[in-house]
Amino acid sequence: MSAAERRRLALSFGYFALLLASYYMVRPLRDALGAGSGAATIKYLATAVFVAMLLIVPLFGWLVTRVRRNLLLPLTYAFFTANLVVFGLLMRAYPDDPWLGRAFYVWTTVFNLFVVSVFWSFMADIWREQQGRRWFGVIAAGGSLGGLAGPLLARWLAGSAGTSGVVLLAALLLAATVPLIVLLSRTVKPAGVPQTAPVPAPAAVTGGAVGPVGAAAAAPRLDEPVGGAILAGLTRLVRSPFLLGIAALVALGSLLGMFVYIELARLAAASYATAATRTAFYAQRDLWVNGASLVLQLLVVGRLAGRFGVRATLTGAAVVAGTAFVMLGLVPALATLVAANVVLRTTEFGIGKPARDMLYTVVDAETKYKTKNLVDTVVYRGSDMLSSWVHGALTAAGLGLAALAAVGVAAAAALVVIAFAVGSGYRRRGGA
Repeated sequence: MSAAERRRLALSFGYFALLLASYYMVRPLRDALGAGSGAATIKYLATAVFVAMLLIVPLFGWLVTRVRRNLLLPLTYAFFTANLVVFGLLMRAYPDDPWLGRAFYVWTTVFNLFVVSVFWSFMADIWREQQGRRWFGVIAAGGSLGGLAGPLLARWLAGSAGTSGVVLLAALLLAATVPLIVLLSRTVKPAGVPQTAPVPAPAAVTGGAVGPVGAAAAAPRLDEPVGGAILAGLTRLVRSPFLLGIAALVALGSLLGMFVYIELARLAAASYATAATRTAFYAQRDLWVNGASLVLQLLVVGRLAGRFGVRATLTGAAVVAGTAFVMLGLVPALATLVAANVVLRTTEFGIGKPARDMLYTVVDAETKYKTKNLVDTVVYRGSDMLSSWVHGALTAAGLGLAALAAVGVAAAAALVVIAFAVGSGYRRRGGA
């Protein structure tokens, strides 16, 4: 590993740590507000999130087309930082306003998906395919480290600084990512200057949906906008079976996670009477998830992807998700539900998400920024919305936890098949 690569890795690690520390400071508050509104209202909140995504993604597509990349990310994070400051001040002035709480729930969900999606688009842009398999797990571990620090900071400050103080500190941490983005942009050499040994460029993807694989091997021009059409992310998605497969992975994973999330919200509302106690419960859950994810990211995902490939990594994560639902069906108890939630989230953040992000190292810049953002936001939250309404219909029909687990097992089986197919597509496009 060269000195330049070590510096880029350290900056990427720190960037993601600060980003997720900021988010995980406000996430327990978001979940507590959602649980306090009642499990039945989550489907309405999920619908509001989806509508917000539909409005934001075309605007972001317009920015990607016209704003150079080394300016696009700082502007994006500055915008969300300003939003956090406004929410912090409003919470100080109106601490018990229920509509402010609902607005914060929707905004936080949009914020998380959007800034994390943009982060991984940037990572797929500045790291080569081989480097991605080696280092994306380590970079993801930076996020898990931030995910451990965030809830601890929130619990430490909640009593003295209050909710608004926690939100304002989260804004400060998010603002600290901007100088790291600037430094990372400077580690990328201009186009035409080799960063490592040249990589042979396989043939273009069938139909031209994602461009030539060789585009992923060239040094990106961060001082130029991505260009192209505003809705190019959508057209590329519908024309490429490979990208549609990635979208299917996200959609099925969302269904599994939403079923467990709503059931857990029901448990939290029944077991904890106040927002403060629910916040502490969710913060403790996040500590378990992020601690386990950190171990997987540092010690497992890089070795697994490097030794067995991304296909095996994606398929293995899907098998673990299916196993969790099998156990939930066999023992449909609340303790098993909490364990299933931890297992699903740990596997997603520790293995599944880093492996999916590796898939974008073999596509061109427009796909990385436009299609990836579309999948990570609109497809993800659209799936959340649909899954929440499906869950409501199934429970209204009388299905209990064991029957819901059976539905989850069937979805996980489909997830295994699609993960294997997408992993095979990655290999055909030049990924190892």
